Amino acid sequence: MIPRETIERIHAAAKIEEVVGDYVTLRKRGANLIGLCPFHSEKTGSFTVSPSKGIYKCFGCGASGHAVKFIMEIEQCTFVEAIKQLGKKYHIEVEEREMTPEEQQRQDDRESMFVVNDFANKWFQQQLWETREGQAIGLGYFRERGLRDDIIRKFQLGYSPEKGNPLAKALQEKGFQEKFIVNDVDTKIGVGVVGKSEDGRLYDRFRDRVIFPIFTVSGKPVAFAGRILKKKENVGKYVNSPDSIIYSKTNELYGLFQAKQAISRADMCYLVEGQMDVISMFQSGIENVVASGGTALTKPQIRLIQRFTNNITVLYDGDAAGIHAALRGIDMFLEEGFNVNVVLLPDGEDPDSFAQNHDSTEFIQYIADHKTDFIRFKSALLSKDAGDDPQKRAALIKDITASIAIIPDMITRQVYIKDCADRLHMGEQVLTNEVIKLRRKKMEEQRKQEEQAQEIMPETPAESTPVVQMPVRPVHPPRPQVTPQTRLEKNYYNLMQLIVRYGESPIDVDGTVYTIGEVIIYTLESDEIKPPFEVFRNIMDEFKNHYQDEGFKAEQFFKFHPDPLISAVAIDMIAEKYQFTKTEKDVQLGELVTQLLYEIKLTVIDMQISELEQRLKEAQAAKDVNLQMQLLATQPELISRRNEICKILGNRVVTI
Repeated sequence: MIPRETIERIHAAAKIEEVVGDYVTLRKRGANLIGLCPFHSEKTGSFTVSPSKGIYKCFGCGASGHAVKFIMEIEQCTFVEAIKQLGKKYHIEVEEREMTPEEQQRQDDRESMFVVNDFANKWFQQQLWETREGQAIGLGYFRERGLRDDIIRKFQLGYSPEKGNPLAKALQEKGFQEKFIVNDVDTKIGVGVVGKSEDGRLYDRFRDRVIFPIFTVSGKPVAFAGRILKKKENVGKYVNSPDSIIYSKTNELYGLFQAKQAISRADMCYLVEGQMDVISMFQSGIENVVASGGTALTKPQIRLIQRFTNNITVLYDGDAAGIHAALRGIDMFLEEGFNVNVVLLPDGEDPDSFAQNHDSTEFIQYIADHKTDFIRFKSALLSKDAGDDPQKRAALIKDITASIAIIPDMITRQVYIKDCADRLHMGEQVLTNEVIKLRRKKMEEQRKQEEQAQEIMPETPAESTPVVQMPVRPVHPPRPQVTPQTRLEKNYYNLMQLIVRYGESPIDVDGTVYTIGEVIIYTLESDEIKPPFEVFRNIMDEFKNHYQDEGFKAEQFFKFHPDPLISAVAIDMIAEKYQFTKTEKDVQLGELVTQLLYEIKLTVIDMQISELEQRLKEAQAAKDVNLQMQLLATQPELISRRNEICKILGNRVVTI
């Protein structure tokens, strides 16, 4: 565990221009430096480094961060590894505090399990290459499937013999403890390469199978998948390592270790289902490919891909099962902010067979000719079933708008709404309203879930170091839109931006001096205006908890925040091109805060009036006179409040 003080020293010492300059050729442009982005291909430099702010920002692909984040991205390493690398560069000793006995035991267990897996992985390969049985059966199988020897070695494929339990014996002879080679389902200690029968005998779990090792992103063998070669009754085709403290099948992607650099270079990832799909595509020259391993796609797997790219092309078989699998995965990718394309292969083909029969040029050309975005994919697929049936068409439109509604970026949502309206011959405003309704409903559900979780979950102390996890790429900041909800999101973003940039700056309110952050937060809370996004609420909470700390500077605090999403969003806010001049800052900040707060109040009232009008229509349709009278009684007050705010605002425009 690295002490917080050491982390802060490294943050302070690391000069962003020196760190980035080790990897990117930078040239001076005004107060900043500019170069070609290392995270995507470009000919005109859009990668900007700001020495004064200590951050980088690419205005082409959106990548941004501080020095530690840059090392994590460029080296594809963890937070701790990046801190150690920068500590070495700036001659700062990185001491890790002594762990508790429980922490030490947990770490020892993990290390022992990785050692077992490493031994087993080498043993499986030895059986494949150096034994007659392995060469005849295992190696013969892989070669029959069209794999070259260099590819077999690249993916460290192996073989487990049919008779006896030689791996169990080899592990025991090597002195490995039984608890690390057998898996305990309760404690999740042990890798499970060896099983234990009811009578206490140890046996090889992967007996009579070819072996596909699964690696962590850094290249450690974390699990195995074994494929049987002979059909046997009541025996599954695949056997997989059990879940343990070092492995969960929902958190790993097959082939990511081999593919990560190719994914970063291409800024795109192909997703397939099985191990052989990955290996065959890799052999054909398409190296930026990973597999979900035959299990249902999960959010942790999606976020693994998101470390390297936000562009995904999903390849599935052209049969009904493949189509439905593609549909299931699309919404999960959209929700995480991915650009999603889908490719269905010809009937009877899977990525493995297609790669075997086509070279990389032909395969890539097929993908280019047949890939389609999710709107076209869904609308074409579902339109076949809907035909001219009005009810089925309505269900189709609802299905597609539900997918659009989960996209985090507003501009992307609006583009898809327009595309969907054109394709389905619908009014754009109708679809926009439906998307807004769905997003509002989801936000309300999330709010209720969070409130329930807070009631039952005790507060946990913060870790002394940040979670070792690459932050997701932040969504683009809200842009001006025509709906009240998107106006609210835009103005809220602007207020959070003021907190991040100038939160500790003083502001005079009726003769009393407060900080900018205090005025914003307590005004919003007193008017019970809830943040539209969780990250905004977290920024407000963190400011309240720390703004009175000695030497608190909002920009530094949020830029280096241990929560990766807060840090990523803050860096984007800091990096935006608009800045106050020194002379206008004090003059304009107070007016700007007041204006934005009134803008938000006005938007909330507009939403309340709109909701009231909708309820009135429903009451009139239901001929509920009492409800109509109640609603009409509240209308004048809302209109009066709206008029008052409009007078205050006049014709001023928010310019931040």
